[in-house]
Amino acid sequence: MEYTTMGRSGLKVSRICLGMMTYGRPTEGDWALSQDSAAPLVRRAVEAGVTYFDTADMYSNGASEEVTGRLLEKFFPHREDYVLATKVYFPMGPGPNDRGLSRKHILAGIDASLGRLGCDYVDLYQIHRWDYETPIEETMEALHDVVRAGKARYIGASSMYAWQFAKAQHVARANGWTTFVSMQNHYNLVYREEEREMIPLCLDQGVGIVPWSPLARGLLTGTRERDGEHRTLRSGTDPIADAMYDETDFDVVDAVRALAADRGLPPAQIALAWLLGKPGVTAPIVGATKAPHVDDAIAAVDVRLNEEEVARLEAVYRPHRVLGHQ
Repeated sequence: MEYTTMGRSGLKVSRICLGMMTYGRPTEGDWALSQDSAAPLVRRAVEAGVTYFDTADMYSNGASEEVTGRLLEKFFPHREDYVLATKVYFPMGPGPNDRGLSRKHILAGIDASLGRLGCDYVDLYQIHRWDYETPIEETMEALHDVVRAGKARYIGASSMYAWQFAKAQHVARANGWTTFVSMQNHYNLVYREEEREMIPLCLDQGVGIVPWSPLARGLLTGTRERDGEHRTLRSGTDPIADAMYDETDFDVVDAVRALAADRGLPPAQIALAWLLGKPGVTAPIVGATKAPHVDDAIAAVDVRLNEEEVARLEAVYRPHRVLGHQ
């Protein structure tokens, strides 16, 4: 395993982040795994050197955080041995203050997350989306107070427009508050719109990039076919993927498969190697429901693509509308 810093911060993380969304409560989705089923996969990642784990309060309505906390405590002798990230924004209850990025919800949210995780602090506390109903000044001050209280070491953000991220950073700097060290955005070979504005902004500002859905919800690994065939349980019950990706994206899938065949590697390793080689990318967030998913992610760290191979993969890309946020 290789390790790097999160942007210009001093936080060191593994080049692969294990996404914990798929672990929690099986009733939340046919593809979700229980703690017992998730344990061998998390152990496999830990033994391979993964130290960075990402979850969110709303995954399995809190159950993902519970499972994450128990498993990391089991597999690491010390809390300082791993980097734990979670998020706040989406509804966690029926009330009007059970969601969003108000001071009330952020301060309640971090306490609830720490309770479920069984920890005194998280390393990275992230806003899951942009809140159009709360002044960004209120949000950034509340996040700063979370850090000052010792409940989070750093703060990060997830999918939004570049102007929104720039505004949040400016507000924090102008007031002497904590700034974001990471951007968790939608970025993969099928969806590269982030290269237009968000990624250049992050590179300029020294913000670490931690892409979600690095394999396009399995599309780049062959879970779906042009004719509509679904090869896995999740791909057959994933309306989000059906809405985000379409038939034209299979040109990219074909390019990945062709290069994978030439290199004698699984398509997942090719797609992840491309992402790991992009400027500013700290660690793709990889979900795993089977052992080979973990193995491919780990192996991809050592795969190097040359300029010609990268050009082959990128040549068939088609622009997309904004996908992953509003």
